[in-house]
Amino acid sequence: MDFMRGGELFFHLKKSYKFSEKRARFFIAELILGIEFLHQNGCVYRDLKPENVLLDEKGHIKLADFGLSKTGIEEGQKTNTFCGTPEYIAPEILIRAGHDKSVDWWSLGSLLYEMLSGAPPHYSKNKKLMFKNILFKAIPMK
Repeated sequence: MDFMRGGELFFHLKKSYKFSEKRARFFIAELILGIEFLHQNGCVYRDLKPENVLLDEKGHIKLADFGLSKTGIEEGQKTNTFCGTPEYIAPEILIRAGHDKSVDWWSLGSLLYEMLSGAPPHYSKNKKLMFKNILFKAIPMK
């Protein structure tokens, strides 16, 4: 694995609290390319979060920690494993009705929200409440 001199996106996000739209747009654009590549190759990532986004010395990203990823997923195919990080988990995973590659786009949206507002959309220290809010509450626009 390459040495990622820039560290985790998590470090930079916590240091800055939130990013400018320009900075967030740069990271999201690179993440979109990465997720598209994974999806085109039959992989659902399922654990997109700031800790799993690494930066090189020029500020470009690479995804890390594919431990929850599922490979061999074709278009229209679903998987059923309950997994992910609570703050970024998609509703489809929570209701356990099967999920597809779209869960990565939910996580990307949650990450973008965090980059612009300083916290994930439904964050709560109470995990049950957070899951309930993900399922039933509109995302607050800050």
